[in-house]
Amino acid sequence: MEEHDLLQSILLLLVMSVGAVAAFRTLHLPPILGYLLVGTLMGTHGLGFIPDSEGLAFMGEVGVVFLLFAIGLEFSLKQFMAMRTTIIGLGGLQVVISTLSGVMILSYFGVPWTSALVAGGAMAMSSTAIVVKQLTDQAEMRAAHGQSALGILLFQDIAVVPFLVMIPLLAGGADLALNPSELLLKIFFAALLFVAMMLVGHYTLRPLFQYISRAESVELFNITVLLVALTAAWLTQSMHLSLALGAFLAGMLLSETEYKHQIESEIRPFRDILMGIFFITVGTKLDIAILPSLWLPILLLVLGLIVGKGLLIALLTRLFVKNNATSLRTGLVLAQGGEFGFALLALALSNKVMSQGEAQTTLAAIVISMAISPFLIRYNEKITNVLLADTYTHQRFKDAEEVSTAVNEVENHVILCGYRRMGQNIARFLQEQGVTYIALDLDPSIVERTWEAGDPVHYADATRPEILMAAGLERARMVVITVVEVEVAKRIIEAVRLKRADIPVLVRTRDERHLKTLERLGATSVLPETLEATLMITQRIVEQLGFSPDEVFQMTEKTRRDSYRALHSYYHGERDKTLPVGKKTEAFLHTFRLQDEDYATGKQISALELGRFAVSIKALRRGDIRGEEPSADILLQAGDVLVLEGGKAECFREVETVLRTGGKLAKATIPVAGDI
Repeated sequence: MEEHDLLQSILLLLVMSVGAVAAFRTLHLPPILGYLLVGTLMGTHGLGFIPDSEGLAFMGEVGVVFLLFAIGLEFSLKQFMAMRTTIIGLGGLQVVISTLSGVMILSYFGVPWTSALVAGGAMAMSSTAIVVKQLTDQAEMRAAHGQSALGILLFQDIAVVPFLVMIPLLAGGADLALNPSELLLKIFFAALLFVAMMLVGHYTLRPLFQYISRAESVELFNITVLLVALTAAWLTQSMHLSLALGAFLAGMLLSETEYKHQIESEIRPFRDILMGIFFITVGTKLDIAILPSLWLPILLLVLGLIVGKGLLIALLTRLFVKNNATSLRTGLVLAQGGEFGFALLALALSNKVMSQGEAQTTLAAIVISMAISPFLIRYNEKITNVLLADTYTHQRFKDAEEVSTAVNEVENHVILCGYRRMGQNIARFLQEQGVTYIALDLDPSIVERTWEAGDPVHYADATRPEILMAAGLERARMVVITVVEVEVAKRIIEAVRLKRADIPVLVRTRDERHLKTLERLGATSVLPETLEATLMITQRIVEQLGFSPDEVFQMTEKTRRDSYRALHSYYHGERDKTLPVGKKTEAFLHTFRLQDEDYATGKQISALELGRFAVSIKALRRGDIRGEEPSADILLQAGDVLVLEGGKAECFREVETVLRTGGKLAKATIPVAGDI
């Protein structure tokens, strides 16, 4: 009976989660809030559809295990060393001061020190999921405030581990307070276990995965990953420590192996699904009925998270980054609670370290701050501009002045926006041809090394019109955009066109789906990597076949002038047709041979009105003669082969019905072929 109830609960959770996550994504809000809403409404404190279940609670806890395992995989020593000042210095100060501030304030209001410590630690954490995703979407991850925020988030992720170790130790409450030697002994034992696991894992995990990989079995590989993660979690739990601690250690050990990326991809489905269940179980703990009686402490905590924590982070960032605007924007971006706060609160409740009222207040404050956070992140630049006003404007033009002074006498040059691999390769070719260039990038490590090597590279944001003007946009002969992020490329094009309408702008893009959008914004030429690679290979082939350079040039240039239209569609296999949205190419091709008895035989192409189904006739083959884009007036004959082009594979079945029987479906709502 219990198994039946658990299955019924899981099915209900899945149905509600699909609806909530879809709705929240439509509203551009974090899916985490959707999971929390489902748990709150459907839990025992809400409509009661999701009963208290140890099985669901355990599945949620396993979700935290996989999350910490994934974080361990990302915590490489190289990344840590590259950002050590920001991570240890800025991140460490933020977590320690935020936690201590929370402890002192809550203790002043009479909260027991154990509860205050957990609540302070929970509120010191920010939401990695919300911040990283939204900054990436806004193309601000590589900006100065994005890098500062990332460093702080990395330390927060690491700082969760000692909190997870500490909470079970605090479960003794007053006994531990009266017997500090026992607490120190347990901490020493935990450290000893940490060292032992690190040593054993270092010498056994790599050989284990090397042996498993020789079997060339994905199933065996996945089972081994699950075995390692859960075994490590079981070991730490058996020592009265956190499940998640062992998973973090296992992930950290595997991060140094050659199997890191494969493990990440295999573990992601388990992590995402179980983390969703975890957030739902957290939502079930939120008692809406008692929140009105706690409105004042909740309001104070929300203000503390958004205003207090935001200002604290801004002030600390100012010690490391000598820029007021960057400091304030970092504070705005991280002014919220996070998903790890839920993990700490859930563990504290299960270990009875916090009372229901204390947990409810903290939980509600974190949820509300996370709901407000997307708006603070989205408008962080505008808020900074309003709050700092003259200071922010002065700093922006000071940055531009530094670039302008360095390139004061440069003219007739190329401005390279982005100086990673492709930007550097283009720069070498320009240098060989004696063409002057100026490069702009926001990766300080690249700028520092290339500047030392003598390259004219500047740490500057190319999306800002004043920076482009400082880089000599009025005197430049061309702008080349090589950044990977499409949103950044769009903003650079807009900034260029704001100041100069006549300068050629060449844009590199990995995905040809953005070609038309970039051209509409003002790009002179968009170079999709995949399609350009096809052209280059074809060019080499026809050259080897003996075609003249002029013929080869005419062929490739015709394709480029036509916006690569001939390369946008191809015949898809069954696997291609099932690719997820966003992975498909722009169009499908399909062939259909007319028979004597078909309705379309003897009809003009225009009479068929195939545009209703987002399908056009790309070519017509009659005998050995093939004609591209046949005229709408052509009469079709039996034996003709029609090459159909459409945006969806399903459309071809409808079109075949029309061609065979003339059957007309209800008015189609699909866009016409010209809109594809």
